[in-house]
Amino acid sequence: MNDPIGDMLTRIRNAQMRGKSTVITPASKLRAWVLDVLADEGYIRGYEKVTGENGHPALEISLKYYEGTPVIRELKRVSKPGRRVYMGVNDIPQVRQGLGVSIVSTPKGVMSDANARSNNVGGEVLCTVF
Repeated sequence: MNDPIGDMLTRIRNAQMRGKSTVITPASKLRAWVLDVLADEGYIRGYEKVTGENGHPALEISLKYYEGTPVIRELKRVSKPGRRVYMGVNDIPQVRQGLGVSIVSTPKGVMSDANARSNNVGGEVLCTVF
């Protein structure tokens, strides 16, 4: 697998289209950090570490719905393995005039765009969520 974050985002998108309450993805630290930001911003209920197929560690993500529709309307990968996107603190885009969130990997950790601006750090824009 070349793009583990893209794979996780696609699994979330597909599970929400099918109306699933949970989805399982292979575990990694970066995936857990991205899920922490999604949980802090209120886009997912949470996640927990479980043992997946063949005894490999996995993350079980609890998806969030409001009146039967998914809370996450749009989930896009920005920085891809073939084209990394780095931005300074002043260049980090606002998603839908601040209604959405950009998830940024900074030297101070993975955080939302608002936290990156308040900490005055830029970095790699991993994805946008609305």
